[in-house]
Amino acid sequence: MTSPVVETTVVKTTVVETTVVETTVVATTTARPAAGPAPAGRTHVVTDSPIGPLTIVARDGAICALYMDAQRHAPGPEAFGSAGDPADEPFATAITQLGGYFAGRRTGFDLPLAPAGTEFQRQVWAGLLAIPYGQTVSYGELAGRIGRPAASRAVGLANGKNPIAIVVPCHRVIGADGSLTGYGGGLDRKRFLLALEQAPAAAS
Repeated sequence: MTSPVVETTVVKTTVVETTVVETTVVATTTARPAAGPAPAGRTHVVTDSPIGPLTIVARDGAICALYMDAQRHAPGPEAFGSAGDPADEPFATAITQLGGYFAGRRTGFDLPLAPAGTEFQRQVWAGLLAIPYGQTVSYGELAGRIGRPAASRAVGLANGKNPIAIVVPCHRVIGADGSLTGYGGGLDRKRFLLALEQAPAAAS
């Protein structure tokens, strides 16, 4: 059976001081199931972080996934591809920038991203990239920002399917009442990330 073809949005975010400038390039790729053999060309590395090991998956020079340990909705290891070299790109830059982020020195990422998903999911993920560091929005607010004000529930589902944790900041979306609600990496990690991003603001 022929695999469905979807558009994959490759997003590169550039941080200049505290301003995030986004450019988007749309490429076409073939959607593949999470289970079974890894998509051709995928490689991965595992790097340590204050919230546990992070698995970075890349394909064709772009990051297509970043998973936390025991993350909900993460595929099995067979989908990560073969082991990559942390010294190769885009892994080396991603690891360096993640280190800066966790040290409180970096407020955004300058990385080539290629998350695979439906058109609606990619629209939601692009909306996530527009949420400034240190700020949060509700699912309803995010739905309004992407022009789908009546789709807050669907936005929540797409938010939960975000394959590139931290870099695409789904942790910045909270409930309308200010509660943390769910998070694929667990509420303790969400709480940690939000507190980390609030620290520079409190110090300034």
